[in-house]
Amino acid sequence: MRVLHAVTLHTPTSDFGGPTRVALNLSRGLRERGVDARLVTLGDGFEGGLPDEVEGVPSFVFQAQHLLPKFEVSGITSLPMLAKARALVRSADVVHVHLMRDLVTLPFALIALQCGKPLVLQTHGMIDPTEKRVARLVDVLGLRRVLRRADTVLYLTEVEREGVQAVVPETPLRSAHRLVNGVSPQERRPQRTEGPPTVVFMSRVQERKRPEEFIRAMPAVLAEYPDARFVLAGPDTGALAAPMMELARELGVGDSVTYIGAVEREDVLDFLRTADVYVLSATYEPFPVSVLEAMSVGVPVVITKFCGQAPEVAEYGAGVVTDSRIDADNSALVARGILELLEPQAGERASQAARQLVRDRFSIDAVVEELHGVYESVLKGS
Repeated sequence: MRVLHAVTLHTPTSDFGGPTRVALNLSRGLRERGVDARLVTLGDGFEGGLPDEVEGVPSFVFQAQHLLPKFEVSGITSLPMLAKARALVRSADVVHVHLMRDLVTLPFALIALQCGKPLVLQTHGMIDPTEKRVARLVDVLGLRRVLRRADTVLYLTEVEREGVQAVVPETPLRSAHRLVNGVSPQERRPQRTEGPPTVVFMSRVQERKRPEEFIRAMPAVLAEYPDARFVLAGPDTGALAAPMMELARELGVGDSVTYIGAVEREDVLDFLRTADVYVLSATYEPFPVSVLEAMSVGVPVVITKFCGQAPEVAEYGAGVVTDSRIDADNSALVARGILELLEPQAGERASQAARQLVRDRFSIDAVVEELHGVYESVLKGS
């Protein structure tokens, strides 16, 4: 079986985050099962040439052209990529598109339909009704067509499935299948017996991720653990890193936090093993891989009820799920969650539960096996 995964962007610092990480994890797992999975994407920020393989996955990487800079990642494309898209699609048995309203994944989905190839769409929480004029135009020009005609749409949560369906309310999706994100179980972080505790935020530094609540939670935590260290990590895609560090100084806690920028992919798990608590106070996160990675090494998490893994984290006791509000400052809730998990016995229980949760519910092997079954089903129906 030959499967082509189309995703928007790959960079050395993982600026695009989740969808690319999911595409790579799935492709690697499929290749381990004997499936010829390959990746097509745009590349940006590489020095010395674009890679033809990413983490063991053969890849067609084209230099990103910023055609519409105002629209950021949605406005990038590659004319050479579009010229070769039809040939790449025809070489595959299944085309798996990590769909968003952009000039990369939508063209691949449309070409797959034109070529009569089985089409699997994975929307990563990025497709729902919108009032934005340009996005609505994109819906009319092609997005609704691919949603209506795709062989299967993969979704993470019921909220996401309902949002996708609402984009094409007049036509029931032909097939919709829940597929969670998965990671490999990892070596557990060492249990801290001495030294200051470390609390980390690792995600893109942008407004939707709420890094400000991470910073504003610091004074309350430091009142109980004066030597605690806080680390803000991730690409600064929202130009917020400097304002966050300035806010920390204004709050009198600037000496306790460090911004380290993006963590190299090969260093992510080792970096997470240095943490006692992982925090992501975002008000909307469909199913962040970073949360799974933290739990895979036994780091308990503080997340909001808006995070896709929140029900399972609460069920297993793998961390603290805050009852955050979108229109409020939830830093007190974040601080309370951090303090709860820094208590040694509670933190140890949550650490063990986090790794058990990954093994039970979010193992990449189980996810890949389920996806392989989806591919076989759409091939039988084609």
